[in-house]
Amino acid sequence: MLDSTAIRQLKAALRAGIENKEVAGANLLLLKEGQEVFYHEDGFADLERGTPIARDSIFRLYSMTKPVTAAAVMILMERGFIDLLDPVSKYLPGFRHQRVEVDGELVPVRREMNVRDLLTMTSGLTYGGDHRAGRETAALFREIETELLGERPIGTVDAMNRLGRCALAFQPGETFAYGTSADVLGAIVEVVSGMRYGEFLQQELFGPLGMKDTGFWLPEEKRGRLARTYADNGQGGLELYTGNHLGIVHRMDRDPAFESGGAGLVSTIDDYARFATMLINEGSLDGSRILRPRTVRYLASAGLTPSQRQTFNKDWHSLQGYSYGNLMRVLTDVGQGAGLGCEGEYGWDGWLGAYFCNFPAERLTFLFMIQKKDAGTTALTRKLRNIVLSSCE
Repeated sequence: MLDSTAIRQLKAALRAGIENKEVAGANLLLLKEGQEVFYHEDGFADLERGTPIARDSIFRLYSMTKPVTAAAVMILMERGFIDLLDPVSKYLPGFRHQRVEVDGELVPVRREMNVRDLLTMTSGLTYGGDHRAGRETAALFREIETELLGERPIGTVDAMNRLGRCALAFQPGETFAYGTSADVLGAIVEVVSGMRYGEFLQQELFGPLGMKDTGFWLPEEKRGRLARTYADNGQGGLELYTGNHLGIVHRMDRDPAFESGGAGLVSTIDDYARFATMLINEGSLDGSRILRPRTVRYLASAGLTPSQRQTFNKDWHSLQGYSYGNLMRVLTDVGQGAGLGCEGEYGWDGWLGAYFCNFPAERLTFLFMIQKKDAGTTALTRKLRNIVLSSCE
C-alpha cells in the first residue's frame, strides 16, 4: 500500500517531530483490511531514563476512551436494554429537575436530557468555562481529584449523580458543547448492566477482542511500560508532566473508584487496533461478534443537526468539514477539511495526543500514539495522515 518514498517520508516526519521537541516519542500503525501494512516507532517513552518507545508501550487514552464508551452503549441498545430517547434520570436520579443558566438565572429544562443527547454532546454538559455550568462542573471534578487518593474516593455513579445537580450550559438538544457526556454514559452502562463499568468493558469488549493491556488502571507488573507524559516548557523543549486531570490518577497505579467513560482508559497501539478493526469489520473480529453491522454503521454516522454542527465547527476550527456523532468526528465534506481525508472516515483523539481514524471505504485504520499535554490532534498527526492518504490511491 505504501511505496518506499512514502515510508521514508513517514519516518522522516516523525523523526523531525521528535528532534523539534514536538513529542518525546511515538508509534504509528497502519492496517488495511485489518492486516498490518506499516508500523514504526521512534523516540522515548521516558526521556529521563532513556527508555525508548516500544510496540508494547502503554498510553493514557484520555478522550480516545470515548469511542469505546459509545460502543458499550451500542451493545446495550441493540440488545434492547436501553432506548436512546430514555431520559438520563431513568438511570441516574441526580438528573431529575435539571436547570439551565439563562441570562444569569436558573430556569427549568424544557425537556429532559436523554441518552442520545449524551452521544452527540448536545446535552448541555461541559468540561468547564466561565459560566455557572462550567464553574460547577470544574468544582465537582476538583473534588473528585482531591478524593482520588483518599480513604473514600467518589465512585462513578455517585460522581455522575452529583454532576446531574450542576447547572447546564444550555437546554438539552439546543446546541453542541464538548464535555462530560461520555462520563455520564459510563455510569448509565454501570447501572443498566449491574456491574462496574470496567467489568462490563472487560466482559463485553476487552476480553472477547483480546485487548489484554486495556483498562482503567495497571497492575504493578505492567507499570514499567506506561509512557511518561511531557509538556512544552515554554523554551522550545519538553518537561515532565505528572498531574492528575479530569478525575484520572496519572500514575494509573490503583483501581479507581471513578471509572471515567470519557477519559479513563489506558491501552497499547495493538490493543486499540483490535477495537478499531472490529469496527472496520462491522462488529466482529476473529470469530467474536461484538456488534451487528447495522449498529456499527449507526455508530459511525454523523448525528448533528445543521445548527448544532455550526457550533461544532466554530468550537473545533481544525475539524472543518466534519460533523459529530456517537462520541466521534465523522467527515462529511472532504473539501472543507484541513488536509486530505475520505468521506465517512471517523475516529477521535485524546488530550495527550493518542489518535485513531477508520476509513471504511478504504478499509484502512490509522493509529498514532503519543503522550503530550494538551495535544489532541497535532500538526504532526495531520502531516502523517497526509503522507498516508496521498499514497494509497
